[in-house]
Amino acid sequence: MDDWDILEQELKKACPGMKVCRNEPMAKRTTFRVGGNAAIMVFPQTEQEAAAALQTLCRMEIAPFFLGNGSNLLVSDSGYEGVVVKYSAVLHPQERDGVFVAGGATLLSELSTAAAKSGLKGLEFAYGIPGTVGGAVTMNAGAYAGEMAQVVSWVKVMDGQGNVETIPAESCDFSYRHSAFSDGKRLVLEAGFSLAPGDQGEIQAKMTELLTQRKVKQPLEYPSAGSTFKRPPGYFAAALIDQCGLKGLTVGGAQVSEKHAGFVINRGGATCTDILTLVEQVKERVLAETGVALELEVKTLGV
Repeated sequence: MDDWDILEQELKKACPGMKVCRNEPMAKRTTFRVGGNAAIMVFPQTEQEAAAALQTLCRMEIAPFFLGNGSNLLVSDSGYEGVVVKYSAVLHPQERDGVFVAGGATLLSELSTAAAKSGLKGLEFAYGIPGTVGGAVTMNAGAYAGEMAQVVSWVKVMDGQGNVETIPAESCDFSYRHSAFSDGKRLVLEAGFSLAPGDQGEIQAKMTELLTQRKVKQPLEYPSAGSTFKRPPGYFAAALIDQCGLKGLTVGGAQVSEKHAGFVINRGGATCTDILTLVEQVKERVLAETGVALELEVKTLGV
């Protein structure tokens, strides 16, 4: 019996009803559709299961990786020799004490749709972002001049010892694609959003408009992790890449999208190595020709 067998037994003992998977293919857990297997993946369905799982991992001195929808993640071809925790508790968006509340596992599309149906505006920008509430809060996700920092009221998190705390927005340290939770040491259980009353029809129309823009401008027909690079101060990554004539640049199954230069896409059969090699070529060319250093926005695991 190896160490992973022992850990699997300990997790199942601590959480008898919790789903625990060995050698879970990460390619099916990320929107890039690449990556090897995670040694163990666990799916706590309640706060109690999450606490028991994290306490078990803490006792065995293993730091977990918290996974949302995998929409901003690139996993190594050799996989991840560690434990991935995918919090799967269902908490449908609802109003509570004047705040719109959603679980960390809630998809942003569900969150923004529910807010619109309740006649609440402020989350229209999030409609087409393919992430979860937990992931979006953690990276302060944004689009079309909106971001999580503008609407988050508080965030309920659990640390590696299973302790739960509610953090007010002013203590979340939000900045561009960053929050106090970006170090990956706390699991987002819930988030509360401060939204304003609005006309349901107008809110829905705005969401539809933004989604249409996405479909027209972005290569949604291919697997990707969205915007590959962070926005450099004073510039737009896509414009710089396009300026350098890099649209269509290909390495293996990875390509700089011909539709939107800010996206590296998986045209079919791409590996993590293909994607990272292409990313480095883009960074080198842009730096050499424009003097601007691009920074990867996509998170990596096992690389």
